[in-house]
This record gives sequence, C-alpha cells and structure tokens, in this order.
Amino acid sequence: MQEAKPPTPFALKDSFGPGGRRLLAVARLMAIIGGLVFVGLVIMSVISIVGRKTLGMVVPGDVEVLQMLAACASASFFPYCHLIHGDVKVDFFTHNLSQRTLWIMDAIGSLLVGLFGALIAWRTWEGAMTVKEFGETSMILQWPAWIPQALMVPGFLLLAAAGGYMFAHQLRMAFKAHP
Repeated sequence: MQEAKPPTPFALKDSFGPGGRRLLAVARLMAIIGGLVFVGLVIMSVISIVGRKTLGMVVPGDVEVLQMLAACASASFFPYCHLIHGDVKVDFFTHNLSQRTLWIMDAIGSLLVGLFGALIAWRTWEGAMTVKEFGETSMILQWPAWIPQALMVPGFLLLAAAGGYMFAHQLRMAFKAHP
C-alpha cells in the first residue's frame, strides 16, 4: 500500500477555500485582460510598422501608448502567477528538506511577496498622484501621465492580497504535512 503523496505546489490551488478560489478567479480575469491589452498593443505596433514601411503613415504616439499600457498589463500578471506557484524558485539547496519545512519557507516567501506588493502599490499610487499634481502629460498624445501609473495599482494590490492569502494557506499546509 502506498502512502498519499503530499500536495505539490501545482496542486495547491485545488486546496483553496472559497475565498482563495474567488481570489484566483479575479487574478485570472485580471491576467486575461492584461493579455488582451498586450494583443491590442501588438496589433497596433504591426499596423504602425507596416503603415510606416508601405504607406508612409504611422499610428501617432504608438511608442507612448506601448510604454504606458505595457506597464499596466504587466502588473496584472503578478497575482495570478503567484497564486499558481509560477514564481521563479531555485530549489538547489532545499530539494532534500521535509515537506513541512518547504511549506514554511514558501509561506515566508509569500509573506514577503505580499508585503512587496503592498509597498509597490502604495509607492506607485503616491507617484501617480505626484505626477497628476504637476500635470505631466505624454509628449506626443498629451495624455495625462498619471492615469497609466494609477492603473498599475490594482495589480499590485491584488498581488499583496495573493501574497497574504498564500502565506496563510501555506502555513495551514505546513501544519497538515507530515514532519
């Protein structure tokens, strides 16, 4: 008779409670929206490049739009990545540790990710409000520069929530695991 294997990080989301499943659903939706933004940016870039080479026409401010929206879209991927254990991990020194120790180490890492997400959300918001106060705009399109900065904040706030949830969840898993 074989012993049940401890849950792997990839099966972790299967043990989420209702709150974790909702958090995962929101993070997945945010990542999908970010992906669609990137698809739109690629289409805009192709149109601009092809138009420049064939018709001598470009999409005005294409580089500005790309810079502004790529930052927002990128911030939307972090929470989902953390919730599905898509973070980069180097387990060269830890692969022989007990499952409980690994869960505790992962929990500490998730706590740090959550704190980092909260810090970045706060500072990004403060930066956006400073830019708004000074009325900065983009060079070509004259779009307010604070709006794309502020649009990064929800991704970082959700990252903070994901880190906090995973911290608690991984600690629960650590105390369920065999020593």
